[in-house]
Amino acid sequence: MKQDICIAGLLINEKSQQAPQVQQVLSKYGKLILHRSGIPYSDCDRGLINVTMKASEEELQNFKAELNRIGGVKVESLCLIDDADELNTCETR
Repeated sequence: MKQDICIAGLLINEKSQQAPQVQQVLSKYGKLILHRSGIPYSDCDRGLINVTMKASEEELQNFKAELNRIGGVKVESLCLIDDADELNTCETR
């Protein structure tokens, strides 16, 4: 199955209420996550999470759909490399 390298950005409103559900989804897809970083906005009860993933189109869409079903969560993504196997190919000069 072809996997892409993608970045997903999550905006979490009502972080104190939504964080457990968001963490559950992140853990479920943990094997696909290469990197995760977060920025808390505690004064506003919000948070931002950036996730870099190696995932198929279907896996990415399922990940986003599960997160978007959580109230107060918005997810956007972009793919940097259409086929992660390209990272393993080096050109010699």
